[in-house]
Amino acid sequence: MEFSFARRDIVRLLKQPSRSICGITDQTEDQFDNLEKHTQWGIDVLEKYIKFVKERAEIELSYAKQLRNLSKKYQPKKNSKEEEEYRYTSTKAFLATLNEINDYAGQHEVISENMTSLITGELTRYVQELKQERKSHFHDGRKAQQHIETCWKQLEASKRRFERDCKEADRAQQYFEKMDADINVTKADVEKARQQAQLRHQMAEDSKAEYSSTLQKFNSEQHDHYYTHIPNIFQKIQEMEERRIVRIGESMKTFAEVDRQVIPIIGKCLDEITKAAESVDHKSDSQMVIEAFKSGFEPPGDIDFEDFTQPMKRTISESSLSNSRGDGKSEPKFGSKSKGKLWPFIKKNKSPKQQKEPLSHRFNEFMTSKPKIHCFRSLKRGGAGPEDFSNLPPEQRRKKLQQKVDELNRDIQKEMDQRDALTKMKDVYIKNPQMGDAASVDHRLAELGQNIEKLRLEVQKFEGWLAEVEGRLPPRNEQARRQSGLYEAQNTSAVNSCAQDRESSPDGSYTEEQSQETEMKVPATDFDDEFDDEEPLPTIGTCKALYTFEGQNEGTISVAEGEMLYVIEEDKGDGWTRIRRNEDEEGYVPTSYVEVYLDKNAKGAMTYI
Repeated sequence: MEFSFARRDIVRLLKQPSRSICGITDQTEDQFDNLEKHTQWGIDVLEKYIKFVKERAEIELSYAKQLRNLSKKYQPKKNSKEEEEYRYTSTKAFLATLNEINDYAGQHEVISENMTSLITGELTRYVQELKQERKSHFHDGRKAQQHIETCWKQLEASKRRFERDCKEADRAQQYFEKMDADINVTKADVEKARQQAQLRHQMAEDSKAEYSSTLQKFNSEQHDHYYTHIPNIFQKIQEMEERRIVRIGESMKTFAEVDRQVIPIIGKCLDEITKAAESVDHKSDSQMVIEAFKSGFEPPGDIDFEDFTQPMKRTISESSLSNSRGDGKSEPKFGSKSKGKLWPFIKKNKSPKQQKEPLSHRFNEFMTSKPKIHCFRSLKRGGAGPEDFSNLPPEQRRKKLQQKVDELNRDIQKEMDQRDALTKMKDVYIKNPQMGDAASVDHRLAELGQNIEKLRLEVQKFEGWLAEVEGRLPPRNEQARRQSGLYEAQNTSAVNSCAQDRESSPDGSYTEEQSQETEMKVPATDFDDEFDDEEPLPTIGTCKALYTFEGQNEGTISVAEGEMLYVIEEDKGDGWTRIRRNEDEEGYVPTSYVEVYLDKNAKGAMTYI
């Protein structure tokens, strides 16, 4: 009976651990579920940040593209009138701003590229590695969990077998005792019952030994599971999660560094824009406009009153409309269609004695005289101008002709370079016939020679016109002034012939009515020797030298900064003012180098356009 009690106690004790073990197993599974959800959330956060950086990079790239398109949109077109406008300081500053905006856009492209390569690309690869690592850790955890559950099932099976064998042994023992107490049972049956009880008891002992071994093994596995395997897996998951957190922090730092790296370059772009803005010079731009549009003409002088009640004498001022300092012979007076404008290609007179005929008499003589020069160039409105640019004012015409000469010289240089290259090639072919036929380049060399000759003839033609115009512009010394006056009085060019009927157009050129030919006579003007006896010009004001000027060319005079001098002739549109230091020393200085104070009551004072 003691044996039977002991087996029942063991059975009751073995039933108790099963509940605690199942609870721990369930808790472990719950922890794995929680960790799996948390780590998946961490990966989702990382992927969300990758998407954010990717969209930021796309915005930077789009912004850079829009900036480049904006800069390109406002860039001047090559070989267009708009390109010529970018010679002013303000437009140069704007062009520099456009170029800096282009560089500014390049820095935003750098931001986009660095964010894509250093953050988006790196994090994308890291996320893939992180997913693989997470999958491996949770796979190990599930495997360890399944192993402990298998061991637990084996322990449960061994325990149930031990319990069943104990119950069988207890029943066999009770049956043996009952048979042994019954006097009616044969001895053989009692012996058989005793043997059966012993067999059941042996089986219970074997089951006990097996259960004890399985229990020890399970306890060892369980200890390793909860104190070694699972903690190691949890530690690896923790390290993985910490690395993810550190990586996203480093990526955010890189995000800021990418922007910070381009800040110095962007700052330089902004500094260049500021520097370009500070280079804007309103005085220089104004002077360039003056140089670009000045005509070279002198404005007409005042019309004197003609008193028909007595013999009339006309006092001519220094701005009088006359071509020479002659003896009062008839001079051309242009009565044009452009609202009575008078175009004075003239030399000023000094005294009223030189004006022997009234203006009306000379004008009638001019209108009734037989024409000697015919204007065959009829300029159409809106059409192309003549080849010699005679439709332009003298100063504009000079610039156009100079540009044409420079352009032809560049073309000649190109043709000569090609000829030299072909000549060298021919020499190589002559020395090495296997490389090519020397005669094959002769035709091209002949063409280049003809082209060069034609271009040189063109250059000579335009240089002739240029010399003609430069002789007609306001001279810079007295000798040139006299030559200019004589030239203007005797000039028979088509430009002066057509000046009567030309009208001023907005672009500074002169046009005529369609299919209209104007004929006029330019009477010959007799010149006397009055130039040799010319009296010194009167002073019309004073001036102060703003800068030092070294007059090295003929007709100029050197001045020192701050020096006070006398003005004897104002700037006539050519950028030079005539001054006098003493009776024997006078000459021209740049108008921009002096500050002029005119005497409004002076005899020679004039106002220039």
